[in-house]
Amino acid sequence: MATAHQSCLEQIGDTAGLVWHHLNENGPSTLSQLAKDVDAPRDVIMQAVGWLAREDKVSVDEARGKKTVSLRD
Repeated sequence: MATAHQSCLEQIGDTAGLVWHHLNENGPSTLSQLAKDVDAPRDVIMQAVGWLAREDKVSVDEARGKKTVSLRD
């Protein structure tokens, strides 16, 4: 039986996969666009982006007040 902590981590991990696939198919996206396009709660999407950034899978750049997420080469 999964604990609440594990299910939360699983949700973030699953959402990280959704975010990665979205970026792979659509190219760089702003955080706002990811929140609209990925079917997950906004806070979980932000945690998923952090997870991917920590694993060096994405980069997050800021220009003109917008943060853009893109896959790393």
